[in-house]
Amino acid sequence: MKYAAHIYLWTKIWADREVGLFARAKALGMDLLEISIGDDILFDVALTNRAAKDAGMEIVIGPGGLWPEGADLSDDDPANRKIALDWHRQQIDLAVAMGAKAYSGAIYGRPGKVLRRRPPTDEYSRTAEGLHQLADYAQQAGVGLGIEPMSRFRTHLVNTPAQAVKLVKMSDHPNLKIAIDTYHLAVEVRDLPAEICKVGPLLMALHACENDRGVPGGGLMPWREIFDAVRETPAEFVEFECYNTSIDDFGWSRGMFQNQCPDGAEFVRQGLEFVRPLV
Repeated sequence: MKYAAHIYLWTKIWADREVGLFARAKALGMDLLEISIGDDILFDVALTNRAAKDAGMEIVIGPGGLWPEGADLSDDDPANRKIALDWHRQQIDLAVAMGAKAYSGAIYGRPGKVLRRRPPTDEYSRTAEGLHQLADYAQQAGVGLGIEPMSRFRTHLVNTPAQAVKLVKMSDHPNLKIAIDTYHLAVEVRDLPAEICKVGPLLMALHACENDRGVPGGGLMPWREIFDAVRETPAEFVEFECYNTSIDDFGWSRGMFQNQCPDGAEFVRQGLEFVRPLV
């Protein structure tokens, strides 16, 4: 099993000045760094690629920055679905240029968009159509593709692993997998290990987050049972993810109001110390 860390543990936006994070994360025992990308995040792609290789680190990217207006693979409007499809393809191209192994996140919809109405009957089928095209495009580019269930506060579309499995099966492409974030599942399912078992061979990664989004261990999560379930899957890595709460209002802007991560390096050290024996 490999270990990953999200850049948000240290910084709120990726930039050329942050490439030293690769070596720092490697020294902490990490194998991968997840970088959030978007239209508002500008950097020297070749420099990032080179710095990762020099540090012996892999990259995963996720669409955590600015999206184009209307971009949503599940949208009622076909024009907005096309905007999303074109944009996600651009991010896959960026993954190739960065040397990233995967592009993963809530790419089935639009994070923060929650329709407070019963979804139309064709919402999953049209979303699956877009995901199939993206998975095929990513496969040809040599990039893995993953979707991540998120809580009801971030999306109405895919809140549970069972819903993610349904959508992946409807998308019908071997390059489409699932990443599970335990923090998001804490308010959506009652038996996390059982839900992970439902994902089974489709599990790409586990984001090991405590129920309060703090360091794993000491919270409400049944970690031993969770990792018993993860070991029965082909999951490639465990990721530590939080928002650095010592950076001005970064945590608050992301909806986290407690001081859960004043020091990214210490977060990773404690998380790894707790998780490694379970893995």
